[in-house]
Order: sequence, then structure tokens, then C-alpha cells
Amino acid sequence: MKELSKYNIDIYGLEDKQYAYEMESGDAFFQELEQDLIEFGHFKTHVVLNKSATMIQLNFHTVGSVTLTCDRSLEPFEEPIDQDDRIILKFGDHNEELTDEIEIINRNTNRINVARYIFDFIALALPVKKIHPDLRDEEEEIDPLDEADGILVYSSEDVETEETEEDEKIDPRWEALKKLKGEN
Repeated sequence: MKELSKYNIDIYGLEDKQYAYEMESGDAFFQELEQDLIEFGHFKTHVVLNKSATMIQLNFHTVGSVTLTCDRSLEPFEEPIDQDDRIILKFGDHNEELTDEIEIINRNTNRINVARYIFDFIALALPVKKIHPDLRDEEEEIDPLDEADGILVYSSEDVETEETEEDEKIDPRWEALKKLKGEN
């Protein structure tokens, strides 16, 4: 828990103004968190805290890299991270997460720990498919299920050519009715 205590920010007694914090960490940060997504990495985070009477706004700028394992070749590679994120903490009677970006914290909270926020932002910055940079330039394999042959349901092409052919093949009885109506 020593590694994560570096991410504590004492908010009790802070005046209503802006504060800046610099945080840097490496492999110990990822190993101390209970997660299996990232094992190794190094990053620097610049946190800007704007405190007001009713809320705290935290802006994070994280730069660094994490070591990932390629999904195709199982080779480790470095994935760069350059992420800007924001969290708003509103003061209330209890702790509750309202949205991904807004949380309510108890008015009597003395200290907040931003380690979980930083990890979440790093995890969200990772690509869904972890592909080694050397393999990214190769042409993607074509999935046969993606190119299914089927019936054309909609086309933006003009349909007038089909209608004119149908007009030419009109039943002679309809022609006679059009003459009676006066359309010729």
C-alpha cells in the first residue's frame, strides 16, 4: 500500500482555488493494484485540482507506456499512452458514483486517492486488440463471415431504369383505361 499512498491528496482545509500535482510511477503501481490487465509500465501524471465550495474537479494528463502482450504473436511490446481525462467530485451526504465522470463524496472526506482513477484512464486508453506495432501494418486477415453474400436490401442507385422497363410492358387493358381517363 506504500506505492498507492503516493496518490493521496489531502483535500481537508484546501482553499477554493487551483492546485497542481505531479505523480510518477512504474511497475510497482500496477503490481500493487488488484488487476490482471497490466503488469509493467511507466508513466507520469499531471493532476490539476480545481476546488470550489460544492465540488472538486480533477483534470488528469497521463503520458507514458505500458508493456502488453500481442494477441497474435504473444510477443511483449510497449504501447504508448498520452491521455487527458476529467473527474468531478461533488460534495454530498454519502459516496455514490453518478456517471463515469461524476461522483458524490462525503463532505467530511479528508483525503482522496487518485490511483484508481489513473489506472482506469490508462486501461481505457489501451486498444481492444493488442497487436504488436510490427504486425499492425500488415493487411488484416479477411474474415469470411464479414463478407456474407446476401440479398441487396437497399441501394442508393436510381431505380428509374427499372420503372421505365415496367412502363413499356403495361397490360393493354390498362392502356385502354388510360385513354378513357384522358391520359395519353
